[in-house]
Amino acid sequence: MLKKWPMLLGHVWIWACALLFLWPLYWMLIGSFKNLKVALQIPPEWIPRQPTLDNFRILVTDFPLFRWLYNSMFISVVATLLVIAVSSLSAYAFAKVPFKGSKWLFAVMIASMSIPHTVLLIPLFQMMNKIGLTNSLWGVLLPLVGWPFGVFLLKQFMQTLPGALIEAAKIDGCSEWQTFSRVILPLAKPGIAVLGIFTFVNSWNDYVWQMIMLKDKLTYTLPVGVKIARQVQEVDINYGVAMAGALCATLPVLLVFLFFQRYFTQGITLGAVKG
Repeated sequence: MLKKWPMLLGHVWIWACALLFLWPLYWMLIGSFKNLKVALQIPPEWIPRQPTLDNFRILVTDFPLFRWLYNSMFISVVATLLVIAVSSLSAYAFAKVPFKGSKWLFAVMIASMSIPHTVLLIPLFQMMNKIGLTNSLWGVLLPLVGWPFGVFLLKQFMQTLPGALIEAAKIDGCSEWQTFSRVILPLAKPGIAVLGIFTFVNSWNDYVWQMIMLKDKLTYTLPVGVKIARQVQEVDINYGVAMAGALCATLPVLLVFLFFQRYFTQGITLGAVKG
């Protein structure tokens, strides 16, 4: 019996941590079904007595919610596909194609990861302004494509793949592109799935860059649109609308993670094994 106590305490600790981390999601969920008066009352209602859908109705009828959702999905999906394409090719070159200066070039790329994102906002905005991409979705997503972390992640993963597979493919007459597309990519699916999740979440939640680049209400993404939707005349923030908007902005990211959770876990496990 005494041997089971550590395991029991461990389970209790895990459940306590899970409830602690789920509490903000629960508060956001119940807050989205409260009107403004109930959302501001003290003590708060832990379970809404009279739930309402008015907050969602305001988002749909008074604001272009579905257009904001489309903009966010377009930026996140296209950025994810481009990052996977660029990062997988670059990672394959660094991991499996020896060339002169590869170590120095990779070191410079890793060093660029230490530069704070806020330092790059002004140069990136000037670049997008010169080529006429301000206030456009492409102006938001193109700077996301050059993500050094994606190259680093896939390089570390591809290094774990046996070099004998590449040698066997070349003996069979495969070109470099055929080796990459037919041998490396299928084996690197778990790593690519992990990168896809990270990229999707990063591009979806890149609120500061989106707020700087987008000025037209129809070009807003969902996180930026929620900021203006929560403003009302009576108070500074309509917490019910804010919670409803936050719920709409959270669900797509949550669904993507749940859908790719198996690949995410597999990628983390395989990427941790050397050789």
